[in-house]
Order: sequence, then C-alpha cells, then structure tokens
Amino acid sequence: MRKNGRILLLDDDELIISMLSRALRKEGYETHLLHSSVMAVEKIIAWQPDMMLLDIELGEDLNGLDILRMLQEEHVKFPIVMLTGDDSSDSAIKALRYGASDYLHKPFNVEEVKIVVDRILQNSRMHDEIAYLKRANVEKNGQEFVGKSPVILKLLKDAQKIAAAGVNSMLITGKSGTGKEVLARNLHYWRFAGQDDFESIPYIAINCTALPENLIEGELFGHVKGAFTDAKTDKKGVFELANGGTLLLDEIGDMRADLQGKLLRVLEERSVRRVGGKVDLPIDITIIASTNRNLKELVADGLFREDLYYRLSSFLIEIPPLHDRGTDVVLLARHFLQTYAKKYAKKEVTAIDKEAEKLLLDYAWPGNVRELRNVIERCVVMEEASVLKADCLPLDMGGRRSGSIERRGHFQIILPEKGISLEDVEKELLQLALERTNNNMTQAAKLLKISYDSFRYQAKKYSLL
Repeated sequence: MRKNGRILLLDDDELIISMLSRALRKEGYETHLLHSSVMAVEKIIAWQPDMMLLDIELGEDLNGLDILRMLQEEHVKFPIVMLTGDDSSDSAIKALRYGASDYLHKPFNVEEVKIVVDRILQNSRMHDEIAYLKRANVEKNGQEFVGKSPVILKLLKDAQKIAAAGVNSMLITGKSGTGKEVLARNLHYWRFAGQDDFESIPYIAINCTALPENLIEGELFGHVKGAFTDAKTDKKGVFELANGGTLLLDEIGDMRADLQGKLLRVLEERSVRRVGGKVDLPIDITIIASTNRNLKELVADGLFREDLYYRLSSFLIEIPPLHDRGTDVVLLARHFLQTYAKKYAKKEVTAIDKEAEKLLLDYAWPGNVRELRNVIERCVVMEEASVLKADCLPLDMGGRRSGSIERRGHFQIILPEKGISLEDVEKELLQLALERTNNNMTQAAKLLKISYDSFRYQAKKYSLL
C-alpha cells in the first residue's frame, strides 16, 4: 500500500490515540505516538512528520498550546490539528490564532478525523508543490509526444509497457532537444492517469546542472533546521515533494559523484534522509533519470558510478535524433504550427507549403525537436501569410527571407521589411547560441562574446532557462 503520509499523534490518553492510529494506518498513513510532553518538541522535529494531531489538555506542566507555540517558534512547516474536549471552543480558537490548521472536538467520529486529515494533507502537499514549481519556473508547454515513424511508434509502445507495469526507476537517453522531458511527462501520465486523484499526484522535474553546487544536495534531499548556516527552518527536498508521484532527474550524467552514491541508496532502500537529519523517511516514488551524454563512456572514464548506471538502465528508453525520424519532421512542424498559431492568436496561419516541407525534411536539425519548435515559432510570429513558405525559413536551411541583408565579414544581419524589435533579435541570438552548443551556457556565452553571468542574466530575462 502506498504511504499517504507520516502523522504524529500526541495525547496523554493512550486509548484514544491508539484507536486513531489503527484507523489511520488502515488508510495507508504511517503513524508515531507520543503520550507525554516531556522532550516532545525535540522528538516531534526529529521524526519529521507530514502532519500532527495534538491534544490541548495533556495534564502536565506543558499543555498542547505550549507545545504548539514552541513548534511555531521552531518554524515547523507541517500542519497541526488540535484535539479538544472544551465544548466552548475557546481553547480551540486560541489554538487557531497560534497557528493550528484546524481542531477536532472530543469525542470525535473517526470518519470525520479521516476526512480532516486527508483534506489538510492534500492542501499541504499542493502548497509545497506549487511553491516548488514557482521557484523552479518549470515550463509545461508541449506535453504530447508527437510522432508516427516506426522507430517512435515502437518507442512509445515500449514506454507504455514500462509505465503500465509500475516500474519505479528508468533511464531516458537522447541528444539535447529530442524530447526527453516530454516523454517523462507522458510516462507519468500513463503511470497514474487511471487513478481518481491523478490531478493531485505530483510530477516534479529538476535539472541536475541548473542549481549551484552548494544548493543541489539540499534541493534534492531537503535539510533540517541548523544543518548549515542558512538552514533557518526544516525544508523538504524534491524526493519528498514528489512522494507518491514522479521525479525527473534531468542531466543525470552531470551529477556529482557523492550525490550519485546517495541517489543509489535512495533507489535501493526507497527512503531519503535530509541533510543534517537522523531519520530515514520512506518514499514511494517513480524516478526517471535522463541525459544527453553517453553514460557507458562516463563509467569507463570513472565519472559515473557503474552500479548506478546498471540500476537505472534496467529500463532504458533511447530517443533517436530528429533527422532519423523521417516524416515526423513535417508532422511535428504542423503540430507546432497549430500550437503557436493559437498561442499568438494567428488563426490565419494554417499550413506549410510543399517546398518548405522539403527544406524541413532535408535539413539536419542539429538542435533536434527543440530547434524545429523554435523555427516554427519564429515563423508564426514574424510572418503574415496564411501558408508558411520556403522563404519564411532561416537562410541556413535554404530559405530565402525577403529583406535587406548587410554582410559584416561572415556575419549576416537580416532585417525584415516590416522591421523587428531589438529585443526579439537579442532573444533569437540567445536561442541560437543555446541550440548550437546543446544548451551549454558557458560555450554559448563564448559564441556571443559575453561573460557567463551576462548570458545567464539575459537568458533568464527572456525565460530561456
């Protein structure tokens, strides 16, 4: 049974919390019981619950309100529901003012407790996931994996089998821009879409190269308060945030060696320990790793753990480059044409002519599907015709853009007859540099003769990261 969450119960009435604990365990929750306020705060923080049920009247020096205030001073993030026998509700209202999430009157109905617990945990998880996704600025465009070539049809059939079987770890490989994250999202959908609560099942993607070295461990595994200088509160890592759902670890080939070892432990033991923590937290999670690098070569060079490679590659899905997918190029181009015509309210853009299709098919597409998507987006934005023609396409594809061309040595400046925003030119150059270097920002910055920090600033400005 999938664990729905960790609930800590504190009440001096052992009969009541034992009964509650049994009922919650039947619903798939993991529970931990405390009967005394002695050292309670330390024990609560050490166990790291997802939620707490706390009795107000403990019959000791410290009552439930005291415990609640002390926990708030420790900046705990988990919700706390108070249990009260006070018919007047005065103490319960006071608890809400101190930061409790809700309260339940004794004697209570077990079914009511289940409903309250489920609602509060769902809200808490949603809050955590939304907060993380806002920080990560995850782009969710292009969910559908488009393709009808034989190689893609086989790939999708195999991927659906893997998802349907409930495989909890797999590896997606392919060159940059081939659609690894799109396939990962589809795997998540095929795995969980049949469940009634699908919308609440988390999917989180993290790029192993996008975070600074000193932050990535805390982002992955979370940390406890005081684990390092800036750890002011407990924080869940993405393994916990994705619990019950899917976590995509993109660019796994660039993960630090010490983190590779910790990831292997998570895969083997299905538990995670926060940085500075002493408790192993069980997780039920589908882990998808992806990379554009040759992991076998990295293993041979001593840069990637052999045991981790074999653990991940038991279920390997390799996405071919776009130039090996035949007429999928045209199929994808039409798909992106519809997508961006809708996005930019250009309903008159409806088709691609035969000459343009031939150029699309003949081009090598070093940037793969991402490059094709960017080309079609630019065409939709810049052109006014109802049909995209060959002269809409970039010159290096054989297109014949109208407009004045001024040569500066080997460099061409293309100015459309109707003009263009300087910001659009800057954004396009940044995109082209990223495509040319397979999203290597250091190399892209060198191509544009600017510093890495300047490039990163401009890329963030135009939402390219």
